[in-house]
Amino acid sequence: MNEIINYFSTIPSLHRAFILAGGIAFFWLIETAVPLYKFNYNKWQHAGINIFFTVTTILVNFCLALFLLKAADWATLNHFGLLNWLPEFNICFYTIVGLLLLDLIGAYSIHLIEHKVKFLWRFHLIHHTDTWIDTTSANRHHPGESVLRFIFTTLGVLIVGCPMWLVFLYQTLSVVATQFTHANITLPKKLDKILSYFIVSPDMHKVHHHYVLPYTDSNYGNIFSVWDRLFGTFKTLDRDKLIYGVDTHMKAEENNKISNLLVIPFQKRRSPNY
Repeated sequence: MNEIINYFSTIPSLHRAFILAGGIAFFWLIETAVPLYKFNYNKWQHAGINIFFTVTTILVNFCLALFLLKAADWATLNHFGLLNWLPEFNICFYTIVGLLLLDLIGAYSIHLIEHKVKFLWRFHLIHHTDTWIDTTSANRHHPGESVLRFIFTTLGVLIVGCPMWLVFLYQTLSVVATQFTHANITLPKKLDKILSYFIVSPDMHKVHHHYVLPYTDSNYGNIFSVWDRLFGTFKTLDRDKLIYGVDTHMKAEENNKISNLLVIPFQKRRSPNY
């Protein structure tokens, strides 16, 4: 465990970039060989759009990284936050509790809020406009949403009171987990169901990308599935009934142009039958 702590305390930016790119490449190869759905699309063009938004997310996080570092250092030095108020316990248990709390506050909570607050939904909507969900869809976030998620991540770090190595560990696991759950791959149904009791599985998350309510407003989990089950936001849907997208923005010519996707949050709000 000490080796893990030491590594993530000083993880080089190059390693983080390699994990991001390596994960996309790994799942890209698998879904190309054995896809869940055979989409009629230009895979490279689709990837280009989503990688553009991945890059903007990286840039936002890079520009604001100092605030996250300062928050983690302040919480550690001042013994502030839930982890610092708990009695001392095994480092492995400490890590699991920290990851769970970061997942709840920094991921599940903001995701749910984005679906419930109309102004925030306008930005998160870009993620749901993707009608061809694959591993590149994982980081399809409007720059405005990237800022919002960064703010909640920082709040999560302060409330949880976790050191920076735990933040880096969570972010690394999060990158791989979201690439996995968005990948256009299929697992045996029994295996997927078993996984969904512990972590967000591909089938579980893809329900969240079904184009109509109430499925769109379900399965908000990022890494761990416990929060959806605990707070009653867990739903299931057969694979053969899935239709990706969001019912207010189903036109391919709109959802596959970066210029339009960037301005969707500022366009007139639409009804499902626009």
